[in-house]
Amino acid sequence: MLARLIWNYSIANGANYVDLHVYVDGAATIARGGLYQFVYRPVTPAIALEFTYPPFAALVFYPLHFLPFGLVGFCWQLGVVAAFYGCAALSLRMLGRPDRRAAMAWTAVAVWIEPARHTFELDQINVLLMFAVLWAVYSNRTAVSGLLVGLAAGIKLTPAIAGLYFLGMRRWAAAGAAGLVFVATIAVSVLVLGRQGRYFFTDLLGDAHRVGIVASPGNQSLRGVIGYTLGYDPSYAPVTLAAIAATAALAVLAWRALDDSDRLGRILVVMLVGLLVSPVSWTHHWVWILPLVLWLIYGPLRTAAAGWAWLVLALVGPPWLMTVTDSHGWTHAGDPIRYVAGSAYVLATLLTLAYLAMARRRSDLSSRPVPDPVG
Repeated sequence: MLARLIWNYSIANGANYVDLHVYVDGAATIARGGLYQFVYRPVTPAIALEFTYPPFAALVFYPLHFLPFGLVGFCWQLGVVAAFYGCAALSLRMLGRPDRRAAMAWTAVAVWIEPARHTFELDQINVLLMFAVLWAVYSNRTAVSGLLVGLAAGIKLTPAIAGLYFLGMRRWAAAGAAGLVFVATIAVSVLVLGRQGRYFFTDLLGDAHRVGIVASPGNQSLRGVIGYTLGYDPSYAPVTLAAIAATAALAVLAWRALDDSDRLGRILVVMLVGLLVSPVSWTHHWVWILPLVLWLIYGPLRTAAAGWAWLVLALVGPPWLMTVTDSHGWTHAGDPIRYVAGSAYVLATLLTLAYLAMARRRSDLSSRPVPDPVG
C-alpha cells in the first residue's frame, strides 16, 4: 500500500483524481440546482467531464465537499486499498479458503493491475461497489444483501445487474429487497432534488456518449470493441444486438455449468456479462478481474493456468496500451494486432465463458459410468 501511494503522489498528474473531483465538485452544485449542467475541465485529461451518475450519488457525495479535497483524495486511496482487501478476503471465504495473509498478499498484487492503476489515477468508486456486491452475495441475510445491492445500484447503475444473480439463485426476497431499496434511492433523490432528480431518469438515462468516447479501447464492452474495430460507434445496430444475444446465451450455458454452491463463480458470470453488454465499461470497471483470478486459481474447476493468464493480462493492460499509444482513441490503420490488443478484456471474457459453458459437458461425460469390459 505504501509503494502504491508513493507511486501515486510521485508521478506527474498522479494525484489529480479527476473523477473524484467530478463526484465532489459536481455534488456541491446541487444546492444551486446545477448538478447535470456541471462541467469539470481538468488539465489532464484535456476534456470536459460531466456528472453522469444517478442523483442519489450526488446526495451521498455532497458532504465530502465540506472537507479539504486533498484529505478526501488521500482517504479515498486508503479506502480503495481496503476495498481490494475486502474483495480478496470475501472471494477466498466463498472459495472455502479463509486466509487473511493470502488476502493481504493478493491485495498487494491487485493494486498494480491495470484496472486498479486506472482506479487510483482517477479515484474511482468501482472497487467499493464490487465489495458491496460480493458482501451481498456472501451474506445469507436478505436485508443485508438487498440493501447493499440496492444502494450500490442507486449510486451507480451498473451494480443493478447483480439482481439477476439473486433471481438465478431463487433468492426472491433478496431480489425484491434490492429492487425496493433502488426505487427508494430514486424516490429520495426526486424528493430532495426535485427537477434535478427527475432529469437524470427522463432525459439522460441511456446517453452513452455523455460519458466519453464510446468507440475506443478504453471502453471494454461489446459495443466499445465493435466500434473500435469499425472506427465508429455502431450504437445498437444489428451487429451489436447479435453480439449481445450470443453473449447472453453463452452466459446461460456458463451459469448452468456451475453448481448452486459456487456463489463466487455465479456472481462472476453475471457481473462479467454485465460488463460486456453495458454500452460503456471503462477499463477501471474491470476490477472484477481480481475475484475472477482467485476463482480460476482456487475454484472448483482448478483452472490455475487460466487464472495466471488473466493476471498477466491485467498487469500488462493491452487496452490501456492501445489508448496511450493512439491519440485518436482508436486506430484506422486496419492493424489486427492493435484491434486484438484493444479488445483484450472482452475477448478473454468470451473465451472464459465459452470454457465454462463447455465445463458442464465435460463434467457430464466424466460422470458417466465406465462400461464393464467383462460384460
